[in-house]
Amino acid sequence: MALDPTAFKTIVPSRYITFTIPNLLLHLHHFNSSQLRIAVLDSPAPSESIQIAAMLVPIGRESDWYFSTEQGHLQLILNFPQLSRLVLIGNSTNSTNPTSYNPLLCTDGVAGVADLSVVEENLMPLLIELIPRSAFCRTGDGLCEIPFLSYEDEVVRSLVLDRCVGEFVGEMLIEDVELELEDGGGREFRRRLRFKRMPNLVQTQIKIRPKNVDFINMEEVEFEIVDDGVLVHPYLTPMVAGLSVIRSFLDAKIGNGIKPKALCLGVGGGALLGFLSSQLGLQVLGIEADNVVLEIARRYFGLERGSSIHLCVGDALDLIGKFATQVESDGFCGYVLENGEHLNDFDGKFDVIMIDLDATDSNIGMSAPPLAFFHKSVLLAIRTLLSKDGVVIINVIPSNQTSYKLVITEFKEVFAELYEIDVGNEDNFVLIASASKIGHVSVHRQSKFLKKLKQVSGSFLDSIRLI
Repeated sequence: MALDPTAFKTIVPSRYITFTIPNLLLHLHHFNSSQLRIAVLDSPAPSESIQIAAMLVPIGRESDWYFSTEQGHLQLILNFPQLSRLVLIGNSTNSTNPTSYNPLLCTDGVAGVADLSVVEENLMPLLIELIPRSAFCRTGDGLCEIPFLSYEDEVVRSLVLDRCVGEFVGEMLIEDVELELEDGGGREFRRRLRFKRMPNLVQTQIKIRPKNVDFINMEEVEFEIVDDGVLVHPYLTPMVAGLSVIRSFLDAKIGNGIKPKALCLGVGGGALLGFLSSQLGLQVLGIEADNVVLEIARRYFGLERGSSIHLCVGDALDLIGKFATQVESDGFCGYVLENGEHLNDFDGKFDVIMIDLDATDSNIGMSAPPLAFFHKSVLLAIRTLLSKDGVVIINVIPSNQTSYKLVITEFKEVFAELYEIDVGNEDNFVLIASASKIGHVSVHRQSKFLKKLKQVSGSFLDSIRLI
């Protein structure tokens, strides 16, 4: 079907169009395919002053979900709220799934700065055809300015391990990556889990290391998980730091030979569950909506069921309601989940409930948790599951400041006290809500639990703020 050239003369919210053209850049070393893939996405909420921009897809990453899917394209344009249209331009590729990335294997490497101006000049006639009639013009001669945005992340190279499809979360990608750490921290290898529905959001990542340091390509070496008690996901350390709000209570239980009980809503690769169990000595029950995710956590991220970690497949909202009813009646003694898991170890209420679930609607951008968790009936059920001195710790990615204020209001209506940790990455906040008012009790003894909690929490201990 021929492409209608007038289709781009108006902005249509959320419209996504892809097409290919003969490669205008074939004489340049940046692009080596016979055709260029052009993807055009109009913002779901375009600004009044129409502005468009273009972005060159990094060489060698054309098949990455970041750039090859509508979901990834949407996440990119949402990072630039002033834009009404974002045009992606890159090599056309035959691969419909992400492939491993190594810039050293890409022909002629990455484009130099001097070459970019030539690329932009060659692409300008095409981009002019993609300008809406009402586009905002900044220059006095009536010509529209079309900036080229650059995409940069910390990925040096990547190796695709597996691609799976879950009944609930859809397509997933497991990959080993080498990252360039911020602030000159050097390089580090990690294993990551990403979902196609929101490819720019890393669901899980853990540290790995090569068994043989003498290698060139990642395909040539086997990697092993680094179990050093360090959480590398940005918001997991602040979530663990939230336990310090009830550290005296938790330490007293451990001192009496009783393992504190934690309910984790959202498992992913299991990094948080494994840490709570192995490093802090908690008894953990994890709920995950997709059984394939649990299989990935076991196969690639080292999560194992055991005496201290129990796993359950199901909808977190549904199970919260069932658990709240059960704990108020007979408790969990003798209670058996649909997968045959016995909850005898969790007789009584939970001391900690941790919620790490992202919203499933990618059209609103990165957001967590699903809005349904902020309904008063759900918050009351969560409080019912908490012991008298317990806390709920939740990772929040607010869609905007107004929604975040509403979240805080809802929590304060149900819980006795509310604390906040600003993760410091401009996205995540950690909220800690307590079932009872917490007295500020000084802790003089330095138990193994308290030392570990202080060690892993670091500066986030000083970042906890009572709202």
